[in-house]
Amino acid sequence: MRKRTVQTDISKRRKNIIILLLGTLIAIGPFSIDTYLPAFKQIAGDFNVDTSAVGLTLTTYFIGIGLGQLAYGPLMDKYGRRKPLIVGLALYIFMSILCGIAWNLWSLAFFRFFMALGGCAGMVASKAVVRDYFEKDQVADVLSTLMLIMGVAPIIAPTVGGFIITAFHWEVVFFCLAAFAGLMLLNVIYVLPESAEPNSSTSLRPTKVAREYWSIYKNKDFFLFSTTRGFAIGALLAYVASAPFVFIEFFGMSEDMFGYIFGGNAAGLILGSQLNRLFLKRFTTFQITFTVAIIMAFLTGSITIYSLLVQPQFWVIYPGLFTMLFFIGFQNPNVTALSLQPFNLQAGSASALVGAVSMIFGSIASTLVAQLLVDGIMPLLAIVTFCSIAGCIAVVYYKIEYGHGYAFAKAYYHHPHRIKQRKEAA
Repeated sequence: MRKRTVQTDISKRRKNIIILLLGTLIAIGPFSIDTYLPAFKQIAGDFNVDTSAVGLTLTTYFIGIGLGQLAYGPLMDKYGRRKPLIVGLALYIFMSILCGIAWNLWSLAFFRFFMALGGCAGMVASKAVVRDYFEKDQVADVLSTLMLIMGVAPIIAPTVGGFIITAFHWEVVFFCLAAFAGLMLLNVIYVLPESAEPNSSTSLRPTKVAREYWSIYKNKDFFLFSTTRGFAIGALLAYVASAPFVFIEFFGMSEDMFGYIFGGNAAGLILGSQLNRLFLKRFTTFQITFTVAIIMAFLTGSITIYSLLVQPQFWVIYPGLFTMLFFIGFQNPNVTALSLQPFNLQAGSASALVGAVSMIFGSIASTLVAQLLVDGIMPLLAIVTFCSIAGCIAVVYYKIEYGHGYAFAKAYYHHPHRIKQRKEAA
């Protein structure tokens, strides 16, 4: 069946501009999470609550992202990518401003939920547009580029947030987020072309939408690789939710130093995503995914065992978390590409569902770590280890049941690097 896209024959230069724009859209997630992390103590003081209670605003944000992506999937299949994206960014801007004038913790958590509903439009659209414009064997490579742009956000965000709350107050963080989203909205309106024709046959009736999502979810490739991605994001967001406690309270870092520590770990995520692009030139997406899944399970398990035997030390925990994020940088674009690979007409819904699955896993992990992280870091280490091992089991199961024999050999045989080797040998 012919792929339902428009303007896919645009120039390489225009595609590079689109990739840059999509990178800023997908970066709205980490920016919205990380920029206000250094303000947790200020927010807790203003609302007269414990610092750990402010984690509720992270949980509602993750839930909003998960539910919102499920709504945007069919909307972007029915109306195209741009219209729902514009509406979502407008909602994000409005709710960011309301977050800045929140009067208690519950109102902030409430506004954060709807802020996420608006912001996740960019996360869904970016993956769907990549799937529209690029061939299957290019999707993982382009997603790695988006991970580079997205990875810059968590490096900059805590530092920017620290400067803002030092010079002004935490409310200004949300006003700055609204201004940032305003710039993205202008770029979407004037720069981003429509990549998919509206499909009037797509139903928005809840029962039909649910059936469509179920048909996607029960696809064996989608189920196993979206589950693997969910566990990877679960480990990532458990770390994000616990980072202020781990580095500021447990290891005694200053708020300024926290920005550099957090950004340094985010650099691991960027490095992994970019090295992944080099590895994709020589190995298949699944080969990298399989290897990384095993390494992550072994790594996180080793750190947890170490922390059970001796008092956790910063010089061990920090490099360990850095390395975990480094491998998540490999895993995230690869399992996303493998999840979306079977779909053309349902690319928008599939993109939404893979994001929703990830955020559901992430919200559960972040909620658990916020509730359990009281006087030590073992709950964090236990959660990231469980996520890594569970993701590894899903990938190994795929390898045993579906990834061997003809299908696996064919993917390896047709890899561009193997074709080049055969030509040189001839």
